[in-house]
Order: sequence, then structure tokens, then C-alpha cells
Amino acid sequence: MSVIEKKLKDRSGSVCEISGAEHDLVVYTLLPHTAESLEHSVLVAKHLKDQIENPETTDEKDWRGLSESMWSEHLPVQILSWRMLARLKNNDLLDMMYLDEEALEWAKATGEGEEEDENKIVHKDSNGVTLLDGDSVVLIKDLDVKGATFTAKRGAAVHNIKLVWDDANLIEGRVENQSIYILTQYVKKTK
Repeated sequence: MSVIEKKLKDRSGSVCEISGAEHDLVVYTLLPHTAESLEHSVLVAKHLKDQIENPETTDEKDWRGLSESMWSEHLPVQILSWRMLARLKNNDLLDMMYLDEEALEWAKATGEGEEEDENKIVHKDSNGVTLLDGDSVVLIKDLDVKGATFTAKRGAAVHNIKLVWDDANLIEGRVENQSIYILTQYVKKTK
């Protein structure tokens, strides 16, 4: 158990900070932050973390605890509650929440709460999982790199990817210390 996980368990009483569940708890760090910390992470049930990371799997029934967690004294819990209420389009509860300007900016950093744009470009990996800037992926097949003298090997990890904003089929990442473009159909998001 990491030091942060222990501190989060102490903070939450060893329960999910959203649902109150007592089992299968994991640390979730709120983007755009990537390092686990007390100021940027929450303790949640694993199935909720999976739904956060894969919006198409969101099950509204699993988020009933938001009406209580939104009042948490801990900012990361408030931010996650705001994001999920925005995703679920629960405007009644959202209208009751107050976040100062800086916190609201953090809450909106992932695009939750913005009006859905049918023309919005969404990057998805080979399994249909949504990709975000900063994610880590693994290659699922050997790829010949045009203009380079190497082949990007299957199983190679690519960290801190950048999305190509005008093409949903392309991401940019570093393989063998070279920045390359990779088709999303050849990558799988890692947890």
C-alpha cells in the first residue's frame, strides 16, 4: 500500500469517497495531475474508476453518492463530484455546488460539462477506450516507422501521448527517443 493510499484511507475512513463502498478501493488522481497526492487524488471503488476513465460505461445508479460527496470538505472529492454530475447532466445538484474560479477551472480541465459537439474529435484506442493527452499506451503490433531506421515493436510502451486535434485516428508519442505519429487503431490504453 502506497503512502498516499494510506493517507487517503485515513482521510476517508477506508471507504470510497464517492459511494461509501468498503471493498476494492483504488487511488484515482484527477487530471490534469498525474502524480498521486493528497491534494489531487481520491479513494474510489475500482468500478467507479473504470467508469471515470471510460465514459461510455458510466452507470448512473453507481453514482447515487454524489449528492453527499459534492459537499465533501476535500477539494479533489468536490472536483470529481462536479465532473461526474456534469457527465450525468444532473443540473439540479450542479446548480447547488459552489467552486471558486480556480477549482472550477480544474473541474472543467477534462471537458466534462461542456456541451456535446457532434463534430468533436474523440480519440479511441483499438478497444474503443477514449484517449486523453498524457495517457500511456502500448503498441499492439510491430509498426514500420517511415523516415526512420527502426521498427516500433509490439508491446512498446508510449507514455505521455499527445492527441492530434484535427485527426481522431492519430496520436503523437516518443518511441526509441523519437517523436512519431501513431494510428490509434494500433494502440491500447494502459491503466
